[in-house]
Amino acid sequence: MKQWLTAQELAAQALPHLPSTKRGINDLAIRECWNEHPTFVRRRSGRGGGMEYHFHILPTLAQIEYSRRHLKVGIPALPPVANDETAVVPANPIGAKAAKRRDARLAIVQRFNSFRKGLTLGHYGAHDQFVRKYNNRSLAIDEWVVDLVPKLSQRSLERWQAEAKNGGAKLAVDRAAARKGKGVLDTANGGAVRTTILALLADNQHFTAEHIRDVVASEYGNTLIVPGRDCEKAVPLPPIRTFQHFLKGLRSSHAVTLMRVQNPDRFRSTMAPRGLGTLSHVTEPNQLWQIDASPVDALCTDGRHAIYVCLDIATRRMVLFISKTPRASAVALLIRKAILAWGVADKIKTDNGSDFTAQDTKRLFAFLDIEIELSDAYTPTQKAHVERAIGDFQKDCATMLPGFVGHSVADRKAIEERRSFAARLGTSDEEVFGVALSGDALQAEVDRWASLREHEPHAGLKGETPFAVAARSTKPPRHVDERALDLLLMTVPQGGTRRVTSSGIRVDGNHYMTPSILPGTEVLVRMDSADLGVVYAFAPDGGDFLGAGICPQLSGIDPADAARALKAMQNEITQKGAAAIKAEIRRLKKGGAWHERILGVREARAPNVVAMPKRGETHVTPQIAAALEAMDAADDRRRPVPTDPRVAEEQRRLIAEMTAADERALWERGRESSRRREAEIEAERTAHLPVTVRALPESPRAKYVRMELLRRRIEAGEQVDVEDAILLGRYQETPEFKGQRDMHEVYGDEYLAL
Repeated sequence: MKQWLTAQELAAQALPHLPSTKRGINDLAIRECWNEHPTFVRRRSGRGGGMEYHFHILPTLAQIEYSRRHLKVGIPALPPVANDETAVVPANPIGAKAAKRRDARLAIVQRFNSFRKGLTLGHYGAHDQFVRKYNNRSLAIDEWVVDLVPKLSQRSLERWQAEAKNGGAKLAVDRAAARKGKGVLDTANGGAVRTTILALLADNQHFTAEHIRDVVASEYGNTLIVPGRDCEKAVPLPPIRTFQHFLKGLRSSHAVTLMRVQNPDRFRSTMAPRGLGTLSHVTEPNQLWQIDASPVDALCTDGRHAIYVCLDIATRRMVLFISKTPRASAVALLIRKAILAWGVADKIKTDNGSDFTAQDTKRLFAFLDIEIELSDAYTPTQKAHVERAIGDFQKDCATMLPGFVGHSVADRKAIEERRSFAARLGTSDEEVFGVALSGDALQAEVDRWASLREHEPHAGLKGETPFAVAARSTKPPRHVDERALDLLLMTVPQGGTRRVTSSGIRVDGNHYMTPSILPGTEVLVRMDSADLGVVYAFAPDGGDFLGAGICPQLSGIDPADAARALKAMQNEITQKGAAAIKAEIRRLKKGGAWHERILGVREARAPNVVAMPKRGETHVTPQIAAALEAMDAADDRRRPVPTDPRVAEEQRRLIAEMTAADERALWERGRESSRRREAEIEAERTAHLPVTVRALPESPRAKYVRMELLRRRIEAGEQVDVEDAILLGRYQETPEFKGQRDMHEVYGDEYLAL
């Protein structure tokens, strides 16, 4: 701090009780005889001469103010740390109240030093006189000092003097800050009570101190454990008043944390950290647009509308579009308006609203070669520029409009309450809010406001206007012919993709005839809202124009004439292709049958490779061995007869006798087996019947039914007993079977029902 000052420098300081001019300072020095104190006055060294005065010769308040400006009190000097960029300088911040107490005590010490100068009193006498005069208010002391130190003692003055020599850091005493965080509710149960109270505040901000005290009592009981000097001790639960003060402090000190839990949306919009300069790379017009929508805070004669905003980030220019309802067509018209005004954008960023992510919107951006970037869900800060632009519109333009309903429910209620309940009774919103504009009139006013805003300085452009920034750019904009742009914006209900049928293209219940497009073709359809009788068909990717479709009913054309013309044009198209195809078929068939030509190609393509035989082993089971033995016996019978006629004749005789005997024996065995099986079946059939009924024989119909079911089981591939199969074969050779079969053929399967 500079201690010696000239008259000019003192005047420039503008200190209290001192003149503000050099001449005034010189006149004061003459009146106060400053030049008679050689300790505080000296000749100025250097060119020009003059006098310099020590700041201690100034009035007390001037000294205090000068010291306050140029002397850092209470911040001890730290030794420099060499070659250590990571060293952390400890900070000892003090509160504003403590700093003010320190300044008041330093002012008293400074005033005492000035008071003692020129006095012949000793140490005790000087302190006694100063304290008496201070307490009697006979000294020239500022009111703020007296308010903070209403009474002074010699002991305090001596202590303050000693501390002032060390910098005065300990004079900044804030007893409230010293006690902060050491109360019962702060330290009880190891801080668990404080955490519980914070959780209750965050969960329900309407809880009163009584509610929270009751919950704490239910959780921790009527006594709390707090740390003592030597050990922990139990204290009773504090009263309601203590809880009220504690809650007030928590709501103030933890406002941001509580807001994050209680109202995440408001926290993100008002308190969440924001990145500055994240779009500083966007420097050229049309490099990046942001679009968004919001309901207008004003009513119209045809209801409430939505405002769609397109913001060019580099120039902060805005295009606004009014729409009755949020929809994809409103986004398309907003983009059309912006393109015609500025050119085509390189990239557009928006949110995940259904009108911005609709298929028609995505297709429009793709056809215009515009990159679309979607922000994350529920993160409006990712497109904060357009959000701010909408807020500016609502707070500036919407507030001026007739029919303004306020920005919130509270604002709307306040506007409604301007009129008494009796005056509002039976009136409509149009009468209450003074609605006067239609949607079209609102669009005109909005465009007027946006055009004027382009010529206003913008803080985000360093004070320049959006118009000036856009005019200064040398980047040529990309323009699109308005007719082509209008066609790209044409849409049809339920999406633009259709499949051409024999009746044409169906759009909204109407059929549009397309002579040049054959049935089965996938097309992208666009419709001009000014002429509903015509649609335009493109390839699915929109790159090729395929033709136009006409609806006879909507175009005033006779449907019969249109159908004949359509059939004639399609016949002409298909006949040419069909004739060429038929001629090619006739040419191909002259080369031979299709199967011969195909199999010949496959044979020529097949490799000429033969598999070598693999070494194997004979697989034998008892059944296989028995079968081989039977085959050997059959082979023996089929062996050629010897050449001797007599031997051959004898052999034939013996073989015939053996064969006849075998057949008779086999027939007898089969007949005996059939009789035995018939007896078993008869016994099974009559086992459950009374003895008097068992003698009744089985009827021919019942026997036929039983055999027919057996036959169907064999045909189905089921495993049956060999004797049953033989029995079925013998039964089918009897006249009884033939008669029953004829009856079955006459009556069908109903004959089988017993």
